[in-house]
Amino acid sequence: MGSATGQRDRAVAAAETVALVLDEDSPLPETAGDVEDLARRLRGHISQLGVVALPGAPALVAAQQLASAGVPEGHMPSRVHLVKLAEATQALVTTVRTHGGASSTTLPRRRRWWKPRINVVRGSVFAVAIGCLVLAASIPRT
Repeated sequence: MGSATGQRDRAVAAAETVALVLDEDSPLPETAGDVEDLARRLRGHISQLGVVALPGAPALVAAQQLASAGVPEGHMPSRVHLVKLAEATQALVTTVRTHGGASSTTLPRRRRWWKPRINVVRGSVFAVAIGCLVLAASIPRT
């Protein structure tokens, strides 16, 4: 992905692809290749939005089930499947936007460990060394 495309909001990109299928002004795809291309794009959006969506969300599960099914043969069944896939993607976009995390910069946070400064580490090692020295000196010799 290029830097401009990578920076773009996932939900907006998915909504644009959904509009290609569901918008009244958009023509239906003419060939089976067009249908397969749009279905592939919608599957990609579903997988990208699945990363930022809440796990187990009903819209996510429904969209993933439709995405896992192949495009059926025949003119009308393939178009109906494409419309259902677009509607499921639209519901997933709505879910992601309402529950947050739709931005490409909003990813699950990892726990950040405190990284001590080098002088803190040196002081700790020195304190342990002195403690060991005192302990060793206090043990009676027999």
